[in-house]
Amino acid sequence: MQIILVAAVALIDPDGRVLLAQRPAGKSMAGLWEFPGGKIETGESPEDALIRELSEELGIDTWASCLAPLTFASHTYPDFHLLMPLFACRRWQGTPHPREGQTLKWVRPADMRDYPMPPADIPLIPILRDWL
Repeated sequence: MQIILVAAVALIDPDGRVLLAQRPAGKSMAGLWEFPGGKIETGESPEDALIRELSEELGIDTWASCLAPLTFASHTYPDFHLLMPLFACRRWQGTPHPREGQTLKWVRPADMRDYPMPPADIPLIPILRDWL
């Protein structure tokens, strides 16, 4: 089974809310809410992948020194196995805005279960809730 490496980030605003993005129509798992991020390209570190993805998807800039490893997800889907480090980030430049058709929402960790998420993301919710 193929292992897919994806990096994700919990962007945390000054009020302790976390940014979730809703997968747009036409993508797999459309309509589900997820942490921003994306596939790690060959030769890329997870931090470099997040810096690139945040710029491409949300139009914001951050730095490796602002990405703190928090936890990870390891989940088997029918066609692949997902390994996804989750970083926490409280510092970035710019205002996140959807650049790829996704919907964005700032959500309190206690309310994250109200947002349907991919199976790999669900176990990350209690970790974030306890940490924040």
